[in-house]
Amino acid sequence: MAVASNSRVFMQGIIGKSPGTGLGNLVSGVCFRTSGVRSGIKLGVRATMQVGLEEVKSSQLPNSVDGNLGFDVVSEGELREKGFLGMRKTKLVCTIGPACCLLEDLENLASSGMNVARLNMCHNTWEWHRDVIRKIKSLNEEKGYCVSVMIDTEGGQIHVVDHGAPFSVKAENESIWLFTTQKFEGSRPFTVQANYEGFSEGITVGDEVVIDGGMASFEVIEKIGNDLRCKCTDPGLLLPRAKLSFWRDGKLVEKNYELPTISTKDWADIEFGISEGVDFIAMSFVKDANAIKQLKSYLSNKSSKSIGVLAKIESLESLQHLEEIIEASDGIMVARGDLGVEIPLEQIPVVQAKITHVCRQLNRPVIVASQLLESMVEYPTPTRAEVADVSEAVRQYADALMLSGESAIGSYGQKALCVLRMASSRMELWSREENRQSALHQQQLGVSLPDRIAEQICNCAVEMADNLGVDAIFVYTKHGQMASLLSRNRPNSPIFAFTDNHSTRMSMNLQWGVTPLLVELSEDREANITKTIDLIKMKGVLEEGDTVLVVSDITPSCATPKAFQSIQVKTIV
Repeated sequence: MAVASNSRVFMQGIIGKSPGTGLGNLVSGVCFRTSGVRSGIKLGVRATMQVGLEEVKSSQLPNSVDGNLGFDVVSEGELREKGFLGMRKTKLVCTIGPACCLLEDLENLASSGMNVARLNMCHNTWEWHRDVIRKIKSLNEEKGYCVSVMIDTEGGQIHVVDHGAPFSVKAENESIWLFTTQKFEGSRPFTVQANYEGFSEGITVGDEVVIDGGMASFEVIEKIGNDLRCKCTDPGLLLPRAKLSFWRDGKLVEKNYELPTISTKDWADIEFGISEGVDFIAMSFVKDANAIKQLKSYLSNKSSKSIGVLAKIESLESLQHLEEIIEASDGIMVARGDLGVEIPLEQIPVVQAKITHVCRQLNRPVIVASQLLESMVEYPTPTRAEVADVSEAVRQYADALMLSGESAIGSYGQKALCVLRMASSRMELWSREENRQSALHQQQLGVSLPDRIAEQICNCAVEMADNLGVDAIFVYTKHGQMASLLSRNRPNSPIFAFTDNHSTRMSMNLQWGVTPLLVELSEDREANITKTIDLIKMKGVLEEGDTVLVVSDITPSCATPKAFQSIQVKTIV
């Protein structure tokens, strides 16, 4: 946004009295005012900062409360048990599969801390997915949970189609298998189907076929037309619709199949997701920003609600266009399993750290996924190395951690989720105790003046919150932007984000440290603050002497466009 030449900056310091408290209230701040005329449009922007020991007294609580506070049962229970600073900040994503699709299983995951349920559209039917989505929504509505739903597209990639077995097929050492494009119903012994007729182009005898990044490996011993006859060299499990890759002389065989990022099946799955009201769509095998922009444009025209678009980083090509992909998307998933097929294994830790850092710089949530607790697919306890891996992702301030096979097909999905919850909570506590909060070199994101003001207010708010040691940060937001800017700075205090938009609430389930609450809001900032504080006090989780820092982007409607943002510090009495 252009700033007119007659822009002015005013700095003010005022000593005032807080009505009814008898306490001197220090108010200090900076007020930015710009005025100018462009094409007959007048723009005004104002930002204020109010800091002091303003005491908030509740009126007669039963009479003052109008409406309900959308506090999910898990966050409320955690707050009661551990207090504000004990609340877990890293979000948890669970892949839903045959091992956890019953209503009881889903509720166990929700009660154990699942923030987002992921459905992989590579597997199962629409009817199965629809049933799971509706069970999750019923848990939210009837039991008070707040679990978002994400679907994961298949993407333009070669797969092994369903071989007819219920879960997986074991490939034994030196067993002979046929990889074919022939179409047949059911299953055949030692036979798997590839869904792309040209899958074997350029492949020669002696090449290696790797399943799911190393779950099993085969050597090509004969090529028969488009089919490959292979000998198992590394025994393992073949899951339905597992991913194939080819290696030669220790290097990945790079093949350009010219497959679209969003296939015909993906578009149909996306339409299904829109009709079922999902909250996120994760795009597989993203090559650049174009497919993300295409999908976001499509969703804006087709969906009545806001649906976040996440890009999965799982190929060398996506790494080459990393920043533009992050900027275009609403979030990122680091799919380490597939990524580890295309880059050397020893580079995975550095790449993960880089992606996590860039996402935080550009204010996009990032999910670290794949093989976090892989051993728990079969065993009830993780390896110590796996716990260290989880803790490192938390130390890097990833927004979320994701279970894949551990929850989808494993026998100990709920235990695996509990391990993620305990390990992340402990690492967050240690980081705070050791004062290891990593300062982020602030890269300016906002372009327009109102956006830059909002960004600076959130940066200052978190610095103030940490320096003052406030118990919590309250943000009142329509679309979640200020909540995400606060989260980007990784404050010590938990962030309670109040919104009256259901889509905004569900989208904030991927934001680090943010507890989204659905509550009716007005344009009166002070009324919103009083109302929500009264509601939380009624819950018994906000006590006398607690201090909260308040940020708001609720804009009063008026003829002249105006953005009003503020910082306040309030002590509860």
